[in-house]
Amino acid sequence: MKILLDVQGKSQYDTDINESFRPSACGPVTARVLMDYIITQDPYTYDVNELYKLLGSTKIGLFKYRYIQNMRRILSTGWIVAECEIDEVIKQIKEGRPVAAKFDKWFTFRWRGQYEFNYHWVPIIGFELVDKEVQLIIHDNGGRNRESRIRHISYNKNKSILSFVKIEPIG
Repeated sequence: MKILLDVQGKSQYDTDINESFRPSACGPVTARVLMDYIITQDPYTYDVNELYKLLGSTKIGLFKYRYIQNMRRILSTGWIVAECEIDEVIKQIKEGRPVAAKFDKWFTFRWRGQYEFNYHWVPIIGFELVDKEVQLIIHDNGGRNRESRIRHISYNKNKSILSFVKIEPIG
């Protein structure tokens, strides 16, 4: 089984993003990508630079609790912003909503291991079951001189450093 949502990615190194924010803009970029896709009547016109400040991003990144708390403030009523597990990620994708994923080996104290990223926020835009293993399909938020691209990553290989945040309408 494979589901892939037609989500437009964005590079955190795009020229419209403040140069000093770019190395740590993956959280706000992920938020903007999700908002652009999920919220079809988008009254939330904040660009990534504004979201960087509103979400409480720092040079060392964006803490998950701040992402959740401040996205709740930004979206206000009508939306659920909450941490979720892999079964809920699959459910959200099946219902047509991408999910934010945070890779964090530093603050989970999992320094050893071969992970896809050390510390990074990305939008999960799909999944595929391959030999009973979940492969997450993500936009990687780009790099210096590189557009965001779609990648497949192993959930099992990265699960010890992964956490997820959903944005879902109430009702």
